Amino acid sequence: MSGRSGAVSTTTTLRDAPRFDRGRHLFAVATAAATLVLIFVGGLVTSTGSGLSVPDWPLSYGMLMPPMVGGVFYEHSHRMVASLVGFLTLVLAVWTARSESRPGVRRLAWAALAAVVAQGVLGGLTVIYLLPTPVSVAHACLAQTFFCIVIALAYSTSREGLAAPSDVVDVGGVRGAALTAAVIVYLQLLVGAVMRHIGAGLAIPDFPLAFGRLVPPVTSVAVLVHFAHRVGALVVLVAVARLFLHARRAGDARLVRMASALLGLVLVQIALGAATVLAMKAVTPATLHVATGAAILGGCWLAALRSFRLWRPRPSTAVLEAPVARPVTQS
Repeated sequence: MSGRSGAVSTTTTLRDAPRFDRGRHLFAVATAAATLVLIFVGGLVTSTGSGLSVPDWPLSYGMLMPPMVGGVFYEHSHRMVASLVGFLTLVLAVWTARSESRPGVRRLAWAALAAVVAQGVLGGLTVIYLLPTPVSVAHACLAQTFFCIVIALAYSTSREGLAAPSDVVDVGGVRGAALTAAVIVYLQLLVGAVMRHIGAGLAIPDFPLAFGRLVPPVTSVAVLVHFAHRVGALVVLVAVARLFLHARRAGDARLVRMASALLGLVLVQIALGAATVLAMKAVTPATLHVATGAAILGGCWLAALRSFRLWRPRPSTAVLEAPVARPVTQS
C-alpha cells in the first residue's frame, strides 16, 4: 500500500512540475529588452529638455499622432514606446496567469502589470503638474523597479530558473555580493535621478576633480547631490569588483563572465559620466549614461537571481558551533 501511494505521489509531482515554455520565455526576454529601450528613450526626453513639449495627457495636442517635430518627436516617441511596453506586459501577465503553475510567478506577472500602469500614471502626472521633482524622480525609480520585475519574470521562465535549487553551499559568498551590488546600484540610480531632475548635472563643472579639489565646498544642495553621485560611482565600482572576486573564488564560469561584463560596464559608465560633464551635458553621453546605469542594475539583479538559484546559503556560525549533545550516563 505504501509503495502504491508513493508511486501516485511521484506521478502527481511530475505532472504538476513547471515545464519550459520557450515562447513565453522569449516573450519575457523581449519585454525586458523593450523596457531597456524605453528607459533609453525616456533619457532622451530629459536630455533634450522635451518633457513638456506635449502639454496634455493622455492625448498629444488632442491627437493620437501629433506632428513629430522638435521636442514633440522625443516626448511622443517616449509615449509610443511606453504604450508598446504596457501592451507587452499585459500579454505577458495574462499568458503567465493562464499557463504558469507557480503562484509566486503568477503574482510577479500581475505585479509587473500593476507597476507599468502606475508608471503610466506617474508619467501623466509629470506632464499635468509641470515636471514636479518628486513625481519625476518616482517615475524614474519605478522604471528601474519595473525593469527588475520583468527580468525576474524572464529568469523564472528560463531552464535554469525552472530547475530545482542547487544543494551546493555558497562558500564563496556570491549571493551576498550580488545582492549587495544590486542594492547599491539601485541607490546610485536614485541619486542620479534626483541629480538630473533638480538640474544638478553641471553643479560641479570639472572632472575628475571637483572645483579643483578632491572634496568640493558644499555651497548648495545641487553640489551636494552631484558630489554624492560621484562618490556613489566609486562605491558601485567597489561593489561590482567585489562581486567579480567572489564569483572567481566560487569558480563558476557563468557568474565570472557576468561579473566581468558588469565590471566593464561600470568602467564605461564612469567614462560616460565624465563625458557628460566635460561635454556640458551633451545629449548622446547623457542619455547613454542613463541606459548604461539601467543595464548595470539589470545585470547585478540577474546575477543575484542566478546566485540564489545556483547556491544555497552557508550554515550560520551558531549552527556550526552548536555543542554536540552527549548521552547522560548514570553513576
